[in-house]
Amino acid sequence: MTITDMPQTAAPDIPASHPPGRVSDAPETVSETARDVSRPDKRKTIKPSRDRLMTALSLAAAIGGTLVGIIGFAMSYSTLAKVALSWGFSTELAPWFPVGVDASIIAFLALDLYLIRKNTPWPLLRMAAHAMTGATIWFNASSQGRISTDPVQAASHGVMPVLFVIGVEAARRLIIQKARLEAGTATDRIPLHRWILSPIATPVFYRRMRLHNVTSYPEMIRRQQELIGYKQWLNRKYDGDLGKASEDERLPMKMAPYGYTVAQALAMPEQQERDAEARAEEAERRRLDAETRQELARKKAEADRLEAEGQLEAVRARVEGETGQARAHARAQVSAAERAAELEQEALDNAVVAEARAREAEAEAKEAKEREAKADADLRAAELEHQAAEKRKEAAEADRVAAAEAQATETQKIAEARKATAEANRRAAETEQAAAETQRVTAEANRKKADEERRRAIALADAARAQKDAAETERAAAETRRAAAEIERRAVEIEDAARLSPRERAVRKVARMALAAGAVFVGMDADGMHRELCRVVSIADVQREFDVSSTDTASKYRQEAVALLADGYRPQQ
Repeated sequence: MTITDMPQTAAPDIPASHPPGRVSDAPETVSETARDVSRPDKRKTIKPSRDRLMTALSLAAAIGGTLVGIIGFAMSYSTLAKVALSWGFSTELAPWFPVGVDASIIAFLALDLYLIRKNTPWPLLRMAAHAMTGATIWFNASSQGRISTDPVQAASHGVMPVLFVIGVEAARRLIIQKARLEAGTATDRIPLHRWILSPIATPVFYRRMRLHNVTSYPEMIRRQQELIGYKQWLNRKYDGDLGKASEDERLPMKMAPYGYTVAQALAMPEQQERDAEARAEEAERRRLDAETRQELARKKAEADRLEAEGQLEAVRARVEGETGQARAHARAQVSAAERAAELEQEALDNAVVAEARAREAEAEAKEAKEREAKADADLRAAELEHQAAEKRKEAAEADRVAAAEAQATETQKIAEARKATAEANRRAAETEQAAAETQRVTAEANRKKADEERRRAIALADAARAQKDAAETERAAAETRRAAAEIERRAVEIEDAARLSPRERAVRKVARMALAAGAVFVGMDADGMHRELCRVVSIADVQREFDVSSTDTASKYRQEAVALLADGYRPQQ
């Protein structure tokens, strides 16, 4: 079976004697035709069966073409190798000149055949091969002198490369046709007899076949026959007046120049109605989808709004709670400052009492000193009296001895009387001495007592001074706390008026903590201020003050406080 006997894929046959009464009565198979009428009909792939004759012809062509090629290139090589020497090529390069020229022809043609087999042809390769073939023919023909001198001799040298190229072109055509047959894209040629027998209608026939990519000549014939049969049916139906036919019935004649078959043209209205219905359904579906999306968007927006309101209320409650906490903290600090002021007043009172006690202790110490001085005076008086008694005793003893020596002659009675007197004087002197000793001991005791009282008074005075110093220190600390509480109260009022966020309040609190701790930032850069703040306010202090567990949060509070102080923040200003 030849290719002309195999009709390609076509629309279903519609009997010319039984056309549909209405366009809507077209067979179901008509509505299933391809919608893209410009798409070529897919031809059935053909794989020609092998037979012995074709195999023999293929072998003969291959062997003959190979022999022709070998002989031609051998002759060309011999001729060009000799003439290359006369053309200025060296003895080393002259033998390679024909190889380069002829091998380029083989390489270009082989690569062209390979690309065609891979369905990626490149015409430049074929043109380059033909150009090199022409160059080889010219080189061989002109190798024996001027071509016009002996054309036969020139032709004998140049004909062999032409024969090889003809063989390659035949192989190329065979490969292309085989690939088209296997792919189902081979295009039939219009027979020559049609061009001769119908020279006017055939160009229109050829034009439609090529414009609409109808690859099968029998298929194009069948389409034309269907259209002629349909026209005859309309003529019979309307008694030769095609003007009475409806627009839908005249569609096959109108659409034939555009590649539509009769069945495809008749199916167009129904297909278009179906497409319109499908488009309407699709538009309705898109409209419903859009309404659904809009409704979902509205509901989502409403949900987002409610969620945002809930978050806003939560944030407002949290901020109010933190603000209230800050205010309570400030009130607690103010109360602490007031309590510190009360303690300061008590300390002042205690200082006054201590000062009074100190003055009393000083008075007692002064009195003790006076008593000590009096005791010293009494002691000195007793010592003087004792010394006087000793002297009187010595004088009495001397008088007694003198009297004894002077009045040795006195009577015993007078002597006894004097003795008794002397004894009395002695006892009196001893009594005075004992009294003086007693006075001395008493004075010594009084002196020790005065010393003890003086030391006690000094201790009381020192204690009073210590109490006074402690009271002064407490008063200064209370004053500092009161000033800090006042600054904190004013800062809280300013923050409330400015409606600061809890984080901003915390950062300002850290800055005030650093200033209250005695940090000095004058003349420092940002790094120095950060080190100074870290020195007086630790991360633990920040965590404890604001009840945060994250050290990163506390560190960020300190960094932001440094930036705030660097910008000139001072709560007392």
